Amino acid sequence: MWFAVLGPLRVVAEDVQEPSLVSAGRLRALLAALLWHAGQPVPVDELSEIVWDRNPPAGAPAAVRGLIVRLRRALGPEAGARIRTRAPGYLIEASADEVDASWFEVLCQDVGVAIRADDWARASTAAGQALALWRGTPLTDVPSQTLRDAWAPHLDQQRVQMLEWRAEAELRLGRHDRLIPHLRTLIAEHPLRERFHVQLMLALYRGGRQAEALMVYQDARQVLIDQLGIEPGPELRQLHERVLAGDADLLTSPRSASMSPLAGQSVVPRQLPADVRHFVGRADELKVLSELLSQASESGAAVTSVIGGTAGIGKTALVVHWAHQNADRFPDGQLYVNLRGFDPSGAPVAPATAVRGFLEALGVPARLVPARPDDQAALYRSQLAERRMLVLLDNARDVEHVRPLLPGAPGCLVLVTSRDRLGGLVALNGAVPVTLDLFTEQEARILLIHRFGHERVLADERAAGELIEACARLPLALNIAAAHAALRPTRPLPDLVDELRDTRRRLDALAVGEAAADVRAVFSWSYQTLSPPAARLFRLLGLNPGPDVSLPAAAGLAALDADRARRALGELTHAQLMTEHTPGRYTSHDLLRAYAAEQADTHDSPAERHEALRRLCDFYADTAHTADRLLDPHRALIQLLPPTPRVPGVDPLIDASAAAAWLGAEHANLLAAQQVAAAQAWHPTVWQLAWALSTFHDRRARRHDALAVWQAATEAAAHLPDPVTLIRAHRLLGVAYAGLEHHDEAIAHLDRALTLATTTIGGEPVEQAHTHRQLARAWARRGHDQRALEHAMRALDLYRTLDQPVPEAYALNAVGWYAARLGDYDTARTYCQAAVTLHRHHDNPDGLAAALDSLGYIEHHTGHYQRAVDFYEQALTLNRRLGNTFFSADILAALGHPHVALGRREPARTAWQQALDLYRDQDRTQEADRIRRQLDTLGHLT
Repeated sequence: MWFAVLGPLRVVAEDVQEPSLVSAGRLRALLAALLWHAGQPVPVDELSEIVWDRNPPAGAPAAVRGLIVRLRRALGPEAGARIRTRAPGYLIEASADEVDASWFEVLCQDVGVAIRADDWARASTAAGQALALWRGTPLTDVPSQTLRDAWAPHLDQQRVQMLEWRAEAELRLGRHDRLIPHLRTLIAEHPLRERFHVQLMLALYRGGRQAEALMVYQDARQVLIDQLGIEPGPELRQLHERVLAGDADLLTSPRSASMSPLAGQSVVPRQLPADVRHFVGRADELKVLSELLSQASESGAAVTSVIGGTAGIGKTALVVHWAHQNADRFPDGQLYVNLRGFDPSGAPVAPATAVRGFLEALGVPARLVPARPDDQAALYRSQLAERRMLVLLDNARDVEHVRPLLPGAPGCLVLVTSRDRLGGLVALNGAVPVTLDLFTEQEARILLIHRFGHERVLADERAAGELIEACARLPLALNIAAAHAALRPTRPLPDLVDELRDTRRRLDALAVGEAAADVRAVFSWSYQTLSPPAARLFRLLGLNPGPDVSLPAAAGLAALDADRARRALGELTHAQLMTEHTPGRYTSHDLLRAYAAEQADTHDSPAERHEALRRLCDFYADTAHTADRLLDPHRALIQLLPPTPRVPGVDPLIDASAAAAWLGAEHANLLAAQQVAAAQAWHPTVWQLAWALSTFHDRRARRHDALAVWQAATEAAAHLPDPVTLIRAHRLLGVAYAGLEHHDEAIAHLDRALTLATTTIGGEPVEQAHTHRQLARAWARRGHDQRALEHAMRALDLYRTLDQPVPEAYALNAVGWYAARLGDYDTARTYCQAAVTLHRHHDNPDGLAAALDSLGYIEHHTGHYQRAVDFYEQALTLNRRLGNTFFSADILAALGHPHVALGRREPARTAWQQALDLYRDQDRTQEADRIRRQLDTLGHLT
């Protein structure tokens, strides 16, 4: 099989004269992308970027799968079978001698080896074979500028290098006469390539055509002046002088006249910066870098890794430390450059400047360095061919800052550090990403022990822990704090902690001497690279009270539509100022948040900051209310004040499952938003957030959180004009107290709610009924089942007069349950069956589960054990579907008893073990202890 890309795309099977033609443009782009990484899996995302030229449609992954099917069919059975599915995408099975571009690179390497060995005949032959593979412009019929930009320049540079080397070999072999026409053609194609002018001058001079050789110089000089405004380089000028002088050595000493950059080089650069003295941790990342060593020796290309992470995370420390540990693995040397991509001077090192520095380190004489940056880069790659070197590119700004510095031949390992994610290197160059996170608590403590001494840390472990927290486990901040301590060794650690405890002064304290040791300054270098929309969003996110933020919340905070918010968040993650810690959720550590808030104080007015916070809290209140309605559509409606505009481009929640997932993901943010609303005296928002969280808290057994939000909501409700709001607040605060077994407080607030509902103008009978039902639960928790039954009957009577069928069903079940608790099982069964019928009629799975649970209890206590099991299991299924872990635990605890009565020990054990796990998760200690005793007893049963 032969796959050809050095010209129009062709596929030729063995013994078949006509090539296979792939007519569809996207199929050609897909095939070329696979051939670029022949033998290696190409991720679906990368294929999408190439096939649709960096603008893939929304359903690109599925579309790629369809294109793969079509491509296999278009190639025919033999070639099509070469395309394999390999996670995370697809690969084409093709060896280096089956792809013309790969074989071309193999031959180029062979030429380099031959030149080093002064085997010019072999070099000429190999170069001729390599150049013969070219049939035209690479990828000429492949409609993907993305792929051409990534692949074609490298191939073109190698081709020009091969043309130079073959001409060099022909000169060394004395074939100057037949070389002259060819060199004239090359000069016409590449008039600025001084090397071709040098070779043509030498060929003419050796052929006895001195005048023509001098004319070549004049022509070359004129072209360089006209097009670049520069004089010829030193090599061309020196050759001109020697030809002008009739130097006889040019006829007999080809090495002195045409000095190959590859000949006679033996410089081994050792450019690594000093190792980090107090390096700790990073075991996993060091292991990943070590694993790249074997890839570097086995791969058909240089291996690159991108080490990313936020400012001050220790990227340079990691690569330098690893490089020192493994320097002996790179016998040809180590190159290092600080590209200053995020430097306070704002002047990154240009790639061309870095290349020239590398050439100097590699021992290339200045007179042999070409004038054009592209030629310098080609020479640099040539120097690295056939060498095993480590190249450290530190502090890169973006992909274009790095790509010219990548070696073209195998054997080298390139480590790039950047605050940018450099996704283009990962996607198009196959770079291996390594992202550094904050230190673990243990790593941070070990660093402090290294810096402070074991005794000083042990003397006040609490202060050490607070210091680690204040520094957000950021290595730079910890080292700066350690420097402060080292400069004042008698200063107690608590004093340093006090300085860092105040968030307004913390960034001031985390600075010592130069800008590189100033956390604020280091953060600023990343912040200054942001576009205005991203910078504004970053500042406003410093006001976010929660631990993270979603795309819709960020859009609401900054008053952006979803697309603009997505672009701004993408820019922040690329700059490593935010981290997408789970898909669609973004966060940053405390020091970055402090810096962002500081910038907001500087650049955004108090009114702008106030409005941003208000938008965020209103977004949370509105979306939480929508989620609560999906979880329990039978719950009373409340009116949101003020009405919240929808965030453009954000899809609304569509069902109960999505609502529960959203509430779970945003729970900490919702609690934080309520605290902000309370501090700002936004009383309606405080109350609305508590109301919207009630169903979720109830089902997830978040009892302490329920108490906290209703305490705040009750205080807020006292400031609101609607008396019903205060009634509900006292009632639900009483429910929260009851859930924590705080019986006196529970009944006190429920009595207060009932009094308010009774004395309010109009009497609020609905609120009276709701409160009676909750008083029944509170008295039952206190052990007064008769009193509970009386309140349940009162609630039932009120609901029946109000035409409230779903609350009536709840009250029916409550009457039945308390009757059963009092031993009146016939009455209980009647009421609970009526509740089941009513809940089913109104499609209320929440209430139906409770009524089925009651029937399970009744059947168990009347000796109908199998019926009890059936009812319990039906109730359990519904509660699990609803995500109600609180009542699931209670049902599992009850389910074990009829199983034991039926002699089924293993089902009983399973149910009780699951109940025990849930009780532990919910911090329900008494219930967990009871189940543990039951499990112990079960183990002793015979």
